[in-house]
Amino acid sequence: MRLQTKTTLLTLALLSSIVVILTIVSLLSFRQFSINTAKAHVRSAAEIVRVSLTESMINGVISERQQFLSRLAEVQGLLEARVVRGPHVVSQYGAGLEIERTITPDPIEQNVLTKGMPYYALTEEWSSPVFRATIPFIADAEGEPNCMACHRVSVGAVLGAITIRLSLVDLQRTAIVTISIMDAIMLSAALVMTMLFRWQLTPVVKTAQGVQRVVTRAKSGDFGGRIRAHTGDEVGQIARDLNRLMGHLKQSLSSITRDVARLMHYDLQGNTNLLATTTEMVETLVHVSQFKQAIEEDQTIDEVYARIARILKDHFDTPHFSIYEVDPEHNRMRVMFVDDPVAAPNTPCRWCDPMILTKADTCRAQRTGKTIDAVASPHICSRFLPNSAESDAHPNEHIHICIPVIHSGAVGSIIQIVMRRDHGRMFQLLTPFIAVYLRESAPVVEAKKLLAALRETVLRDPLTGLHNRRFLEEFVETMVATATRKQSRISVLMTDLDHFKEVNDTYGHDVGDDVLRAFAKVLTEQTRASDTVVRFGGEEFMVILQESAEFSGDQVAEKIRSAVERLKIPLPSGGTLKRTISIGLARLPTDSEDFWDVAKFADLALYKAKSEGRNQVVAYTEEICAVDNEIG
Repeated sequence: MRLQTKTTLLTLALLSSIVVILTIVSLLSFRQFSINTAKAHVRSAAEIVRVSLTESMINGVISERQQFLSRLAEVQGLLEARVVRGPHVVSQYGAGLEIERTITPDPIEQNVLTKGMPYYALTEEWSSPVFRATIPFIADAEGEPNCMACHRVSVGAVLGAITIRLSLVDLQRTAIVTISIMDAIMLSAALVMTMLFRWQLTPVVKTAQGVQRVVTRAKSGDFGGRIRAHTGDEVGQIARDLNRLMGHLKQSLSSITRDVARLMHYDLQGNTNLLATTTEMVETLVHVSQFKQAIEEDQTIDEVYARIARILKDHFDTPHFSIYEVDPEHNRMRVMFVDDPVAAPNTPCRWCDPMILTKADTCRAQRTGKTIDAVASPHICSRFLPNSAESDAHPNEHIHICIPVIHSGAVGSIIQIVMRRDHGRMFQLLTPFIAVYLRESAPVVEAKKLLAALRETVLRDPLTGLHNRRFLEEFVETMVATATRKQSRISVLMTDLDHFKEVNDTYGHDVGDDVLRAFAKVLTEQTRASDTVVRFGGEEFMVILQESAEFSGDQVAEKIRSAVERLKIPLPSGGTLKRTISIGLARLPTDSEDFWDVAKFADLALYKAKSEGRNQVVAYTEEICAVDNEIG
């Protein structure tokens, strides 16, 4: 119900209540007034009768008293007037006239004659109101005439009583007419007051309705609503102040929204709800700030990618996604994270042609550095090949959005979001918010990559590119723990080029470096990616092998020795250079459960290989250790 209607009804209800109350009060007042008036009338009539009877007695015409009473009954409104004698008068003068002897006092009259107290009562109040009064005549010695002159009674004795019945119909009719006129006047006044109040309330109601419209528009983000000022008083001032407030809010919020949108690279075109949009963007920036602080405290890049994956899955409810890391130097990509929780890094592409892993420039997002939106442009990328189990039945129901993340001016990673076609518009709107997280993560990922590269430089030999002894010292415990958990053996090969000093002395250190690099290449080619090759010092190299039934340390050692024996190294002056290698081998935990003891045993075996003619593989035995102890 509208405010004006409610206030009008309330006013009418209040005024109507006042009219009803006044009507009731008036009716009660007229009733009491009628009773008091009737009392006065009957008292006057009773006094007239008493005086008339007394004078008739004095004048000796008391026998004609009935004619007087009959004429009295003819008075308008007087229904009955009768006199009954008291016991004292009856005993002195008898029962009276014949008509008087036929009158039998009713109970009320008997009570009045006995007690001497007047009786007043109103009967048949609404249909035909009648007022009855029975008033006693009391003997009194004062005044003229003196009652004691005729009656032999004591003062205060009841001589008789008069009963008068008076009709109040005329008074009732007069009261109803009067109250009706009064009610009509009051109702007219109430209507006039209601109209005046409504007229006075109209500006307030219009202003309230205007405030409601403006606030409703503001709740939906539209601060362009305005109110007309209908008056020059406080109500009009409210309208003017609200208009100024809306203008200030619109200007300020628009400025804030534009700044935040620029910060988020968010397109505000077509967005009318600035309040909701700004609130959502600010909440996103707060969450992004917390996210950035968290990834800065992560130790590895993999942890950062895992946190991005949680944001995509939990915060944005992304159904399918993949995170690719780009190696622009080698034009390669690798899968860092996919939405399948059991999938590990380096898994084949789930939603794209695997060619992008070996030829990164075939990926449109990597090549252009722009967001690839298949929602707006279906089939924009020919490398998108949905092959998940759930999309096989409906291959055309899935589309994608690929967001490149720029690292140092080049695409460093790509986030691929895959969704059902009917969810595409929703993820288009979410893309700017997702991109904020990715942009904030970019410098963190770059910093961690740089730290990893620096660390890798410290842990690698700059000449051969192999791991150095420092790497071995840091990661040997991890390697041993892994082998122990898998209950596998580790073979440690200590290798040394035969007569390497002669190469440096004869051909110079540059040729010596070429020989070391060629030797390192042979070691890498003859081992697996899971094995570790370390330049232990000078021309001495260590190979750590994870043994299996098909891959033993003896076999690998012999392959290395044979490959080095066949190796021909070109010389700058022409011709080639050949060298051989000696290898010592020991095993963990067969020879010892301590890695450095095994390395020492492999070194003893190497010494034995060199002392017995070089170009051979010698496995460690306890006898070698005994001989070494004797020499020592």
